[in-house]
Amino acid sequence: MSAGGHQHDRRRRGDRRGGGGGHGATGDERWLLTYSDMITLLMALFIVMWSISAVNKSKFDQLRTSLHQAFTHEKVLDGGRSVLESDGADKTSAQPVVPNDPVAQRVNELRRIEQAAVRKDLESLQRVREQIEAYARAHGFSGQLRTSLDERGLVVRLLTDKVLFDTGRAVVKPAGLPLLRQIGALLRSPPITNPVRVEGNTDNVPIHTDRFRSNWELSTARATAVLQVLLHVGVSPSRLSAAGYADQHPAATNATAGGRKLNRRVEIVVLRHSYARREGIVG
Repeated sequence: MSAGGHQHDRRRRGDRRGGGGGHGATGDERWLLTYSDMITLLMALFIVMWSISAVNKSKFDQLRTSLHQAFTHEKVLDGGRSVLESDGADKTSAQPVVPNDPVAQRVNELRRIEQAAVRKDLESLQRVREQIEAYARAHGFSGQLRTSLDERGLVVRLLTDKVLFDTGRAVVKPAGLPLLRQIGALLRSPPITNPVRVEGNTDNVPIHTDRFRSNWELSTARATAVLQVLLHVGVSPSRLSAAGYADQHPAATNATAGGRKLNRRVEIVVLRHSYARREGIVG
């Protein structure tokens, strides 16, 4: 065998032993390349995640302060309650926050004034109600008079039979004048300045006379007659009005004699000031 053949044989044996000083990766070492690439990608991913999670401390502090003010003691409007304030919180430790907005302060002031006026108005009407009922009990009118307080104000209901009017008539009987005069005296005395509306009502039995062609005319004439008595005792004309409703506002059934008796009535309504304003009534 020649010298060249021996050298070639030695190179083949060296390659099988992994020697020869070569720098290329064999098939058994290729997984190292994949592993190193994966490690590099993971490190890049961690760097990106870290950069995203980095927080500007000054901006974070500003956000925390704003949220604390919004959810604890700071309020947009006076009288509100914060989100974190529970029903069982210590009320003595909470300091009311007065808004700096002058418009809001003025609105709150007007609201308090209006609420105080409503309470005072109701107290005055209740006092007049008690005085009218006391007079009715003392002079035998209890069975002919009823009083109540509703959204309109104080309602004084007077049954017309035997006290105010004869059947089919609209002239106040002498027996009913003292009661009407007492009511008028109470309505003209301070602090009562409320508008007063006199409302006439009838039963559903039709009427047709030379004087009254229907219950509309009769109910209106009776309301006007009572109004004239109130004027005579000094109630201001600017506070008075009259209305006739015929049989359209029954207080009881018209199917019985007792119900029709309750429907023949005149109501003196002392209007609440707040109700009168809503209805556009000037008194």
